[in-house]
This record gives sequence, C-alpha cells and structure tokens, in this order.
Amino acid sequence: MTNLPTMKRIDRYILSRYLITFFFCILLFTLIAVVIDASEKTEDFSRSGLSFSQLITDYYLGFIPRIDAMLFPLFVFISVIFFTSRMAVRTEIIAILSSGVSFRRFLLPYWIGGILLAALLWVANQYVVPVANRKWADFEKKYVDVNMAPNPQNTTYKQHVYFRMDSGTYATIKGYDTISRSGSNLSVSTFKNGKMTYNLRAMSFRWDTVKNKWQLNNVVERRFMDIREQVTFSAMRIMNYSFKPIDLRRDTYLKDQMTTPELDAFIELERMRGSEMLGTLLMERYNRDAVPVSVLVLTLIGAILSSRKVRGGSGFHLALGVLISVSYILFSRFTHVFASKSDLHPLLAAWTPNLLFGILAVYLYQKAPK
Repeated sequence: MTNLPTMKRIDRYILSRYLITFFFCILLFTLIAVVIDASEKTEDFSRSGLSFSQLITDYYLGFIPRIDAMLFPLFVFISVIFFTSRMAVRTEIIAILSSGVSFRRFLLPYWIGGILLAALLWVANQYVVPVANRKWADFEKKYVDVNMAPNPQNTTYKQHVYFRMDSGTYATIKGYDTISRSGSNLSVSTFKNGKMTYNLRAMSFRWDTVKNKWQLNNVVERRFMDIREQVTFSAMRIMNYSFKPIDLRRDTYLKDQMTTPELDAFIELERMRGSEMLGTLLMERYNRDAVPVSVLVLTLIGAILSSRKVRGGSGFHLALGVLISVSYILFSRFTHVFASKSDLHPLLAAWTPNLLFGILAVYLYQKAPK
C-alpha cells in the first residue's frame, strides 16, 4: 500500500512523456510537411486567387488530417522508442524495476497511452479523415489537376458505365459528367427468369438537386408481356433510382472520402450490384478498425525493445524502431495488394499485420529482462 502513491506518480510521468513526445513529433512533422507542400504548390496557389485564410480552410484543413492519419502509427512508435530509450540510458527503468515493480506493471502507462491514441485515431478514421480527404480532393481537382491536364473536361467525363441496380435490374450509360451531374443514353433493363420484362431508354438525364431524383428526357419505355409489347413515350420523367451521383463518379479515391456510415451503406449497395470494386471497399472498411489497433501493438513493441539499456543508446533503438515500423508498413501494403489481386479475404488481409506483430510483441515480452 505504501508504494501505491509512488507508482501513480510514475505512471503519470511515463504517460505524460509518452503523449508530450508524440504530439511534439507529429506537430513538428506537420510543420515540415506543410512547408514542403506549400513550396511545391506555390504556382497553383497563386493561380487559384485564394486568400491565405481560404487556403487554410479549403486546403490545409484537409491536407493536415490526411497526412497525419497516414503516418500516425509510425510517429507513435518512434515517440515510444525515443522517450523510453532515454529513460533506459538514464537508468530510470532499472531503478523502477529494482524497487519491486514488475515489468508487466511497468507497461501499464504504455497500455493506457496506446489505448488513448488508438481511440483517437479510430474516431478520426471513421469521421474526420474522410471529410478531410473530400476537402483535399475537391481542391486538387479544382485548382491543381486542372492546371496540368491539357483537357480538364476529360477527367470528369465517364464513358460506358455498366452496373446492376438490384438483383434483376441492370443499367448502362453511354456518357456521364460528374461535374454537371448529367449524362446521355441511359438504359435500364429488368429481367425475370432469364427474360427481359422491362426496358427504359432516355436520350439524356440529369440530377434534380431540388427533388433529389433523376430527370429523364425523351424517354421510351417498353414492357414485355407473353405475346405483346407495351410502348410508352414521355418527353420527361422523374425517377427515383437506387443509384445517386456519388455512385457514378467511380473515383478510385471515392472510398477514402466517405464517413464509415456512408461507406457501410455504399458497400451494401455495391454488394447487391455485384461490383468488382467490393473487395477494395471492404479492405478500406476493415483497415479503419485495424490500423488504430496497430497503434497499441507498436506501442508495446517499442516499449519492450527500448526498455533495455544497450550500447548506442537512443540511436540504436531509433534505428531498430524505424526498421520495424517500415517493415510493418510494407507488410500492410503487401497484404493490401494481395487482397486486391487474389482471393485473400479483405478482413484477413487487414488484420494479418496486427496478428503477426502482436505475436512478435508477445515474444519480445517473454524475452525481455524482468
């Protein structure tokens, strides 16, 4: 009982060093990243005609969360390695363990800090980062990519779009512009028992922003009965189809710009349609849960590795930490690509790095001097 207040102070000390070091590292990196990015996009910023405050709100409030979330686990790991190795060099860890504190008890503030930062990243991945990605992508398309493309309209115009609306209905679109939300030559066909029972063709269509429905122009509808056909002509029809303008963008990075509830709904829609991009969407969904857990796994690995006093001090620990963190990132990318190009389930691909490095953490803990 007499050691309890002392241990509370030690816990607060380790936890505060952990969080202060992490936020200092990520703040320093953010400043460096902003300076480098601003130097590369100086001409784009000047052409945009936006004021400094507009650049902050329209671009950097999207760029900063995006880049920080991407490297969040890496900076957690480096922060743990840095401040723990300094404690080891000053023999603080030896003094703590010599006082009768078990190594498992010593790791308690690392567990607390890892869980706090993992929860922070989890919330950011679900709601904050997708909004930031949307803001960043909109700025890039409007002010950056448009300056490099010889014909900017080609980047927004989709041709020959095919997809399934439900279990028996299929749609084809000859051309669609994602900016004006309008297209040409829409065809919707319904099949039952292998036979076409309904077909609609519209010369042009557009999204009605007031009614949140599709306006079809010059429409021909055919309903096929057993021995006859019913044809209906309409100058204009308002239709409430299951697909929306966001579904027709077919943007490679569209999944990154959806909040998790939006992504879940989109996954269900694409699953119903039998979409080829379902695996990529599932990988993004599972990664949003798996990556925050990696923060806790890397925290424990970093604490166990750097708690031992070795020759080379912090430099050796930092070099080893960078090597392990880079290995983790490369392995994560490998499983991601493997899931996209093979039959590996996205859930297994997303969680395999955590599983393997979790086993590594257990092994290092068993070998660590107690």
